[in-house]
Amino acid sequence: MSARRSSAATRTGLRGSAPLFAALGDETRLRLVARLCEGGPQSITSLTIGSKVTRQAVSKHLRVLRGAGLVRDIRRGRESRWEVAPQRLEIARRYLASISERWNERLEALRKHVEEPQQR
Repeated sequence: MSARRSSAATRTGLRGSAPLFAALGDETRLRLVARLCEGGPQSITSLTIGSKVTRQAVSKHLRVLRGAGLVRDIRRGRESRWEVAPQRLEIARRYLASISERWNERLEALRKHVEEPQQR
């Protein structure tokens, strides 16, 4: 893939991933995702246990996470249970892996440049 096409793909990926990373950029939302990953589907009441965050605040954060495609709610009777949408987390993981790979390539190129004797 040419550098120009790679750069365009990166911009497109970044644009599509920005809401995902913005949602994860909040400590409370990140903590909610971690709790859902560890404990499976949970109600808002369950997610507020042991937290200083109100049910209303948890609801608001869950709506932001749902908007970014990171969680979904499953309605059972009058109760909603929230769960992680693993495919969006996988997208985030792949995007970060891609950035990491590019950094490794650039660092390796810099290492070679610094360590190889200068040809004059």
